[in-house]
Amino acid sequence: MKRLALKAGTVERSRALRLNATDAEKMVWRALREAFPEAKFRRQVPLGSYFADFCSHSAKLVIEIDGGQHSETVDYDAARTSFINSEGYQVIRFWNNEVMENIEGVMARIQESLSPCGRG
Repeated sequence: MKRLALKAGTVERSRALRLNATDAEKMVWRALREAFPEAKFRRQVPLGSYFADFCSHSAKLVIEIDGGQHSETVDYDAARTSFINSEGYQVIRFWNNEVMENIEGVMARIQESLSPCGRG
């Protein structure tokens, strides 16, 4: 598979996003590394002109953690999800409060998406 060159500033933007992770993103990152090391999730992965909060290339799964600002960017998020889906990835989304209040449920949903029969 041929890798495309990244736009200037992409690596720096990914690094900045990782350094400024929300509490919910930090919680999911710790849980992903502990529960699913074989999926090899990465953080703030560039996909086209977008950045995925968490991405497992091998599982073709993208996990997005949405804060309150996402209620104001519905059209942008839909276009983003459509693009990522067109690249062959499944996208699942969780709200920050869902992560903070029910990490077990979030991880169970991720497990379903990682299992072969959970992929749709």
